[in-house]
Amino acid sequence: MNREIRTLNLRSLKVFTLVMEEGTLARASSAMNLSQSAASRLLHLLEVELDVVLFRRDNRRLIPTSEAEHFYPEALRILSQIDGLPEFIQQIKSTAVEPFRIIAQTRIVNGLVIPTIAHLRDTFADQPIRLEIYPRRDLGRRMMNDRYDVGITALPLPIDTPRPIRLGTASLKVAISKDHPLSHFSVLRPEDVAEVPYVALDDTTVIRQVADRKLAAIGASLNVAHEVSLGSAAYRLVQRGLGFTFADQIALDPELEAEVRLVDWEPRMEIDIGYFIPNPSSKSGLSQAFVEALHSIYTQRCSDK
Repeated sequence: MNREIRTLNLRSLKVFTLVMEEGTLARASSAMNLSQSAASRLLHLLEVELDVVLFRRDNRRLIPTSEAEHFYPEALRILSQIDGLPEFIQQIKSTAVEPFRIIAQTRIVNGLVIPTIAHLRDTFADQPIRLEIYPRRDLGRRMMNDRYDVGITALPLPIDTPRPIRLGTASLKVAISKDHPLSHFSVLRPEDVAEVPYVALDDTTVIRQVADRKLAAIGASLNVAHEVSLGSAAYRLVQRGLGFTFADQIALDPELEAEVRLVDWEPRMEIDIGYFIPNPSSKSGLSQAFVEALHSIYTQRCSDK
């Protein structure tokens, strides 16, 4: 009986964190292959177990309470520890050299993380490297687990520890095919792209959230023609002339730069990029070298061209 309760509680925690990350019970239940009614029951069970209201119900919407906001980092911590147990056991059994482990957000891997790894290939030729790539909404859970060396992502992340170290601020620009007449503009504004199909990232991504907030603040809007969940897909649609999207220099895949131009955008929109080191006081020589290379590559990619 106790085992069943513990299993059920973990599933309840998973539903809770997914609702916080995805924004709706429908998305959370779909991610867990549950019916909405089953997910709702698990969420209710968690509230009963904790004796706290985690969400307010408003016309089928779930609005997190302040208690939910405070509990969310702890729920991530619990789940990350459970998720990391199999790997931890494997490391105990293994006698091989432990890899230098990097966890990174999907959108910055090709433009920032891979060039940084390549920059270090001669210095640490014999050191195995493990690169794990996740959507930003999953990184909080991963970074609550200390069994990695460096984590890199857009900020903020909803975790208390470790504290992020800010790498820099990247300006969002309009990514548009170099064959498009608007690619020759020095600056583009909402009225300039009103008739151009907007290839938008979905509303769980930081770029979409930043763009929506900034446009709403000036009373402007863009009609979404296409919506995708990955920036790399959006950039390739742009490459093929299907419209425009928003990107920065480290998000745009380097191999697309010959065919896609980044044009300055007004109103100005920015995203902070940072990294996490779980144990800064015991940072290894490789960690130090990686961070120095990361700063160097970031400066090269984000310098005005």
